[in-house]
Amino acid sequence: MTPQSRETPDAPRSVFDELMADVMATADRFGHREHVHLTWLAVRLVGVPDAIQLVSEGIQRTARYAGAPQKYHATVSRAWVEVVGHHLAHSSIEDFPTFAERTPSLLDKRLLTRHYASATLASQRARVGWVEPDLLPFPWRSVRTPLMALMGAESA
Repeated sequence: MTPQSRETPDAPRSVFDELMADVMATADRFGHREHVHLTWLAVRLVGVPDAIQLVSEGIQRTARYAGAPQKYHATVSRAWVEVVGHHLAHSSIEDFPTFAERTPSLLDKRLLTRHYASATLASQRARVGWVEPDLLPFPWRSVRTPLMALMGAESA
């Protein structure tokens, strides 16, 4: 399944739009928990590498549509997909509420600050492209883990 672009109101809904609709069916607003839920759905549907593209392009398109393209952050988007994918690789939980309950660290939107200095995340380089963690490496990037198998690589 590949994401479609939705440039006009008459175009078919994209995979991202379908996932967003699923998330928002039970939510009043799109906050951090909903971001994690959307990412969880995307990783389960297409795997980590394709979810990086699906989520990143969808968020970027949504931010542009909302008139706030500056809100898109490439490193943060990819990092959250990888973090959620890492936890999914170690879980057999089939529903998001249980997954969220058992992985409460994912609901802490400051989680990435364990891995990145604030200045790094605030940099233009991180906003427009991928930047590796500069405080604490992600564990799946230093050893072969189930996430690496999902990503189809020995190391990323």
